Amino acid sequence: MKPFSRSLQRDLDAAAEYDDDGKQYSAVDGSGKQNPERGARRPSRLFYLALLYVVFWALVFYHHFSTSMQQSVSAAVAAPAVLQLKPSAFFSVPRIFRRDPCAGRYVYMYDLPPRFNADLVRECRRISGSTDVCKDVANDGFGPPIKGGGEAGSLPESGAYDTDQYMLGLIFHARMRRHECLTADPAAAAVVYVPFYAGLDSAMHLGSKDLAARDALSRDVVDWLAQRPEWRAMGGRDHLLVSGRGTWDFIVNPDAVGWGNALMTFPAILNATFLTTEASPWHGNDFAVPFPSHFHPSSDAEVTGWQDRVYEMDRPFLWGFAGGARDGSQRTVRAQIMEQCGRSSRCALLGVPAPGHYAPGRAMRLLESAEFCVQPRGDGYTRKSTFDTILAGCIPVFFHPVSAYLQYIWHLPRDHRSYSVFIPHGDVVERNASIEEVLSRIPPAKVAQMREQVIRLIPTVLYRHPAAKGVTFKDAFDVALERVIDRVAKRRRAAAEGREYVDSIDGKFSWKYDLAQDREKMLAPHEFDPYINT
Repeated sequence: MKPFSRSLQRDLDAAAEYDDDGKQYSAVDGSGKQNPERGARRPSRLFYLALLYVVFWALVFYHHFSTSMQQSVSAAVAAPAVLQLKPSAFFSVPRIFRRDPCAGRYVYMYDLPPRFNADLVRECRRISGSTDVCKDVANDGFGPPIKGGGEAGSLPESGAYDTDQYMLGLIFHARMRRHECLTADPAAAAVVYVPFYAGLDSAMHLGSKDLAARDALSRDVVDWLAQRPEWRAMGGRDHLLVSGRGTWDFIVNPDAVGWGNALMTFPAILNATFLTTEASPWHGNDFAVPFPSHFHPSSDAEVTGWQDRVYEMDRPFLWGFAGGARDGSQRTVRAQIMEQCGRSSRCALLGVPAPGHYAPGRAMRLLESAEFCVQPRGDGYTRKSTFDTILAGCIPVFFHPVSAYLQYIWHLPRDHRSYSVFIPHGDVVERNASIEEVLSRIPPAKVAQMREQVIRLIPTVLYRHPAAKGVTFKDAFDVALERVIDRVAKRRRAAAEGREYVDSIDGKFSWKYDLAQDREKMLAPHEFDPYINT
């Protein structure tokens, strides 16, 4: 028995010699016979103390077992396992008093009918009439592994994949299935996750004139959710969906032909939070997260090893561009980049016949050889190459704030000058600015500081392997989920106070992207006003 228990027993033995008024007595008389009067006395105060002591430890053990069971149920959602209890666990006092690491972080994940996710993967050949997408959906959306670091060893030896930019929905789902804070109890969840592969569904009907077929699955998932008690509890305000494409592919008018579908326009779903690869500055429920790049590490060592490597790389070119020309006017930033880079011996250019049609190894080799990597608009405002650039330790150069600064507010620093260069696109289009001259004027010490900041960003903009264990760094998934949980918590508090939580100011200045330091300054003039309000 522990010292504290022996001390308590001595106190109880001594207490047997005194009554409640402090008078000494014995339970037996002088002849050795039991004293009936003393045998009938009521329990002493120390008896109740002993009782409280027993009850206290009983409650402690109950709490310990109930917490263990809840965690076991949560783990079973991700991967069924046999619960094994070791006797030593019953008496681990430090574990008993340890705070639940998932408190306030539990996620409830719907078990959707397969037509909303798994069937879409099986029907991959319907996407754009191409069989390449079936290659892209392999390995939970990572695509085929790249062996040996790829072309010229430009990618990590381990954890490199040929990942398509539109596979984020699958990647997020794979991570969530193994999330350490899954719960089978929706009432205990901070966030409810909807594993609908909206991006794959949208890709099967891009530009379709059959409006009913185009929006059919989106309507079905909205109707399915609206019938769920978990949805009705907060009207969807605690629900999370990951689109896997840009917002623009989900805001088509339901009655009009357009690119994409109408998923994000349905009134019943406007309260949910959407994670997209490109968000709109004029909406309130979509938030941009990084495009998936080609590195999906399984350990801290793989990440730090890669950071060390790109930090030490020799960069013979001042600037570079991994991309190709587009049909149309020459009065575009992309056309000017191609022209200026083609004339310069300090610029590396990787031309490709169409967007994305190059081996990832070739692109990474170019990005690793330049100090600065220019990022004109892609199919939308953003480009996957932005995150390939950061992975390569190259300093990105942007020409429009919506390409990054008004997008990835959860993953990139508020101070955009700390890790990137901004050249107004109008200056380049009007041929008033030489990209090379602007970059040449940046002092070497400043360039070194910016590169260090870019390399520090690498862990937070990549998506680690879902099977990784024991990692301590936070990847893009971790960062996004934390911010969604924080957003939902604010919405809960607002609802309890009888009001609706909004991220920023309504109206034409509704930049939920918090570029200002406080709410009052949001209405003040900002350097990006001309790009947003015109």
